[in-house]
Amino acid sequence: MAESGASPLPEIPPPATFPGTPDSRSPLARAERFVWLTARVLEQRLFAYHFRGGDPGPVEIALDAYRNEDGGYGHALEPELRGPVSQPLHTACALRVLDAVGRCGGQRAERVCRYLTSVSTPDGALPATRAGRSGDPAAPFVPVVADPPGELLVTGPVVGLLHRNDVWHAWLFRATDFCWQAAESLVSPHPYEVEAALAFLDAAPDRPRAQAAADRLGRLVREQCLAVLDPDDLGGCPVPPGHGPGEHRFPHDYARDPRSLARAWFTDDEMARSLDFLAAGQEGDGGWPVRRRRWAPVPALEARGRVTLDALCTLRAYGRPLG
Repeated sequence: MAESGASPLPEIPPPATFPGTPDSRSPLARAERFVWLTARVLEQRLFAYHFRGGDPGPVEIALDAYRNEDGGYGHALEPELRGPVSQPLHTACALRVLDAVGRCGGQRAERVCRYLTSVSTPDGALPATRAGRSGDPAAPFVPVVADPPGELLVTGPVVGLLHRNDVWHAWLFRATDFCWQAAESLVSPHPYEVEAALAFLDAAPDRPRAQAAADRLGRLVREQCLAVLDPDDLGGCPVPPGHGPGEHRFPHDYARDPRSLARAWFTDDEMARSLDFLAAGQEGDGGWPVRRRRWAPVPALEARGRVTLDALCTLRAYGRPLG
């Protein structure tokens, strides 16, 4: 019989390394171990789809756990926004998942567009959040207000994803006009506004107009030092107002894929240094860090799964070896 106060549970041994498994020192193998130890089921299924030849079906099933009857998504799909209520920010995340596995169309897109229509502001745009149940926690940098304005931060990525998947819905007409006006009028943008504008411009139907708007944005990014061009000199590019310590943006944050319009903003050497910095950012547990202010333990942990997948996908898109 166990001594009084002693735990009746046996000590759990460290995981073994089995013959035939990938090199435990390779970036991919280290990331895979992190994902299976730490990430949510959704990110585990996405990892299997992207890197182990998995089927898209299980990804959809995992995503359905976050879907509500109104066609939107909730339940902390975006980890910084807690609670079950459907929110535009969650729905933008859901579309990104569906796009990643080639399932962003048909009835799924129709349901989402009906939800987007119901939560749009008078100018046809989407707010980041809507007032939900009183007391649902949210990160301090994701304010939930009673009458929120439409924002490019959410509208741009959503409209871009729908255009990229050839989805057409009445809601898209005014939302597209909003994105053009917002993207082309940015003067002193926040880095996340630039990323949102890019998400729209990379898939906007009018390609010459998108190219011109992206060229102008690229000049702003360089003139206003919105990207760290030399990772060895972080002090030369101050953190933007409202960001946490170390929350810099790098070329790979804008040009996550070499086909992005943002790739032309940076020289080959600048992009190579940025990717070197990204690859070196993998931590001892195999995951990549979240470069945002930490406000609660669980959201920070859940966000790391997505950040780790994003890092792997970006490195692979540029042909960097993962193992």
